[in-house]
Amino acid sequence: MNILYLIIFFIFGTLMGSFLTVIGLRLPKKENFTTTHSHCDNCGHVLTLMDMVPIISYLLQRGRCRYCGKKIDILSTYVELFTGALFAVAYYAFGFSYELLIALGIVSLLMIVVVSDITYLIIPDEVLGFFSIYFIIIQILNLGLLGAGKQLLSGLFLFGIMYLIMVIGNKTLKKESLGGGDIKMMFVFGLVLDPLLGTLAIFIGSLIALPTSLILLKKQSERVIPFGPFLLLALTFIYYAQITTPMILEFLKVS
Repeated sequence: MNILYLIIFFIFGTLMGSFLTVIGLRLPKKENFTTTHSHCDNCGHVLTLMDMVPIISYLLQRGRCRYCGKKIDILSTYVELFTGALFAVAYYAFGFSYELLIALGIVSLLMIVVVSDITYLIIPDEVLGFFSIYFIIIQILNLGLLGAGKQLLSGLFLFGIMYLIMVIGNKTLKKESLGGGDIKMMFVFGLVLDPLLGTLAIFIGSLIALPTSLILLKKQSERVIPFGPFLLLALTFIYYAQITTPMILEFLKVS
């Protein structure tokens, strides 16, 4: 039965990945992603259901639009694949629980931000607002009003930490060092992590971003590096690995 559920979560994840890609591409451009028909970005032809089967359609069409023959951006296929995999892993790690709902929310936020921040260097406020409400509701159901209130305070703390980092970075680099979306996103982090783990997420996200940034800056010095996806990768790692504050404190004590 567990294998069946893993398959179901993977398939559901690929479908969600396709939808999350649409949100990430359309919302920053203020396009309606609920009523507008999907279409080829090259020729504008309206796509049928057969053109939009996650992963499979891309493979069968060999990565090209079957109407105009132009190459299809593989980003959507990657998002579908990784969303499916992470949804399945979330079920394996947490089973049917509130933690599973949080994990699925984290992955969904990750995929939208990956698409929007890489494509447009934007993290839409509507996305952050939606997931803030989503996580608050889950935490009220899971932890009660007092527990959810503590998570709100954690969010405000992490928002302040990220804002301070931005101020220091701006003064040091003499230019904008962080986007407003990165700072506001830390409030969302605080809704699922405590202050110590949220700070750890900033540290890990920076470590992941550093080599990528150096490579891209070497190739193109004016390249702006989106930080949001790296932060969310760190959040996903910490949450999926079920790292806790006592584990961190014990590690620091031993070290």
